[in-house]
Amino acid sequence: MTYDVIVVGGGPAGLSAALNVRARGRTVLVVSNPLEENPLWRAERVDNFLGLPGVSGAELLTACHRHAVQAGAEIQEGKALSALRSGEDWYVSVDNTMAQASAVVLAAGAVRGKKLPGEEELLGRGLSYCATCDGMLYRGKKVAVLGYSPSAEKEAAFLSEIGCQVLYFDKPANCAILGQEKVEALRCDGVTEPVEGVFLLRPAVAPGDLFPGLAVEAGFVAVDRNMATNLPGVFAAGDCTGGPLQVSKAVGEGLIAGQKAAAFAAARLKAAQAPLS
Repeated sequence: MTYDVIVVGGGPAGLSAALNVRARGRTVLVVSNPLEENPLWRAERVDNFLGLPGVSGAELLTACHRHAVQAGAEIQEGKALSALRSGEDWYVSVDNTMAQASAVVLAAGAVRGKKLPGEEELLGRGLSYCATCDGMLYRGKKVAVLGYSPSAEKEAAFLSEIGCQVLYFDKPANCAILGQEKVEALRCDGVTEPVEGVFLLRPAVAPGDLFPGLAVEAGFVAVDRNMATNLPGVFAAGDCTGGPLQVSKAVGEGLIAGQKAAAFAAARLKAAQAPLS
């Protein structure tokens, strides 16, 4: 599907961006994990959001989500796995589908944790970030699932249903992915298990991995006052741009990012419709 803007992340920053894209008459797709997986959902009280003291995180997220949907934002539950620019457009893979847009707003929150040993070297060679996308390649084979997200158990169950022999690790520590040309084993806490595939299931892909060439400083996406990154048509907002990690900041940055992304898409459309001289 083709949109004017794709928003990666369905928290306050992403939903604020989507709302402001729609306010300018542009189409927008929000790619989001389930609301219940957002860390804000578990907050019993949010006392620093202006005008709504004492609201729970779940109540606030639900209200933001409802507002964006009512404004016409399309929501797709899933995880953005990769992005590439071809011609003048961005293509974002979401699980096993592909979406296209003139501009992208990255608002997937702060990604915590370092890469595992072997992760970068073996990605695509037995290591995957999505069980429902690549699971059929490992049917009948022994695989390991490293579950760092609430939906990881569901993806592990899917692998079992299609005939994989699944070793499930719930938020394991001290793990390394082993192999030369392809995945050969997984070592966690000193125990090595031979496997043919590893599914590393985090809530989100790190911004620099999702968008190759994206400027990142101290682990956060580098942006200017327009929330623009160093990549054409890519904007960012919220926790992924750094502190303070609070809802008010996320909503404000989402507003700016959404406005600028919508303007970028509108300019692209105008240029494409201009008569050739």
